[in-house]
Amino acid sequence: MTEPAQTAAGAPEADPLAALAALGPLGREAVEVLQRLIRFDTVNPPGDERACQEWLAAYLRVAGLEVELCGEEPERPNLVARLRGAAPGPVFGLLSHVDTVLADPVDWRHGPWSGELADGCVWGRGAIDMKSQTAAEAVAVASLARSGWRPARGELRMIAVVDEEVGGRGAEWLCAERPDLARCDWLLNEGAGVHIPYDGGRLYDVCVGEKGVFRFTLTTTGVAGHASVPTIADNALLKLAPLLEALGSRKPGWDVTPGAALLLDGLGLTDYEPASADPEAAIALLRARDPCFAALVEPMVRVTCAPTMVSASEQMNVIPARARLSVDCRVPPGMERPAVLARIREVVGDVPGVELDFTEETVGNASSPTSPLMDALIGWVARADPGARCLPALSTGYTDSRTFREHFPDTIAYGFFPQRHMSLHDVSPLVHSHDERIDVRDLALATDCFRDVVVELLG
Repeated sequence: MTEPAQTAAGAPEADPLAALAALGPLGREAVEVLQRLIRFDTVNPPGDERACQEWLAAYLRVAGLEVELCGEEPERPNLVARLRGAAPGPVFGLLSHVDTVLADPVDWRHGPWSGELADGCVWGRGAIDMKSQTAAEAVAVASLARSGWRPARGELRMIAVVDEEVGGRGAEWLCAERPDLARCDWLLNEGAGVHIPYDGGRLYDVCVGEKGVFRFTLTTTGVAGHASVPTIADNALLKLAPLLEALGSRKPGWDVTPGAALLLDGLGLTDYEPASADPEAAIALLRARDPCFAALVEPMVRVTCAPTMVSASEQMNVIPARARLSVDCRVPPGMERPAVLARIREVVGDVPGVELDFTEETVGNASSPTSPLMDALIGWVARADPGARCLPALSTGYTDSRTFREHFPDTIAYGFFPQRHMSLHDVSPLVHSHDERIDVRDLALATDCFRDVVVELLG
């Protein structure tokens, strides 16, 4: 559980008005917009994002943006707002989604759809994932438009999609059916940016890619029989035991992609050669320094195989003739079936009589970790938090960024939403959990970030 936001004196901030007064005008506006967005119940399923999107569209139109609502289903439209430049040039997109996971009000200190301001935070479902980023992007874009700013070249787009939490159909439809609205040269989305305390300072990560998903089942066979006479049967369930042991004790080799290599090297884990050249030693040293951080970094540089479900006999008194073990397998970006299968075999071996079947195959993707967008984010961190560092990283899950990269291979898509006052250790327990909230100072910080980076890249 994260502690309440603190005042400069270190005491919990009890007065909501005082928390707002400490912010600038754009920070206060971002708080108000986030509160409005949270009060729309967009739990998915069913989503029903239209009312939320219509309110957001009206807010952006008043500021002077062109806005279009479009989607596969009438009640679930995506939103694209545009601010065109005076000359042709790159397209910079700010991406978010407005659907959320479910919430049970019984578990919450403040209602999940209240948008309440308390203890220096805005509370509610979506306060972190990810209506906060929608609000910060909207206020950044709207404030620029109201000021009369227009890109010197190119175009600024704000894209808010639906259905990210379940099927990703909003982004998929938009990229496939309306590439004229979806294609961007640079795209900034969710996935990273919460500061990580490390080596006496702060580290901000930028998500440059997502791991792929290659879920599979391992099936063993035997001979069924009555459970009261087990010796006359051949219990298929028992044959899963060595497979479970292998999955729990063995790990496959390393697969270090460019973004992960820059992360390892940037963490200062060796004095004599790039850490990415010896990930085993680098991860061991990181584990000694910060075991929690190491637990997040290690999956970025190898295939992971997590057994999650077992099924066998459907009756208590019947020894099963077949048993199945389901494994959630995540793989570094770019790995396809032959390479994945080879890594899995390093863990479970090639046991006669054991069938391996893939049930889901999604190749992960990544953007180059070097780009004008990365340079702009690194520069912004240096100005906003002197002494802090900014490094690329990979997401062990996935976001809508992968859909944009798949449809538009030249797009540089990153995840970044900076938070300085709440750390990764504070935020992680709140994602998809009860009492989700965001420090208002971090909401203001992100709004400033998006404004600054937009102006730097588009002029």
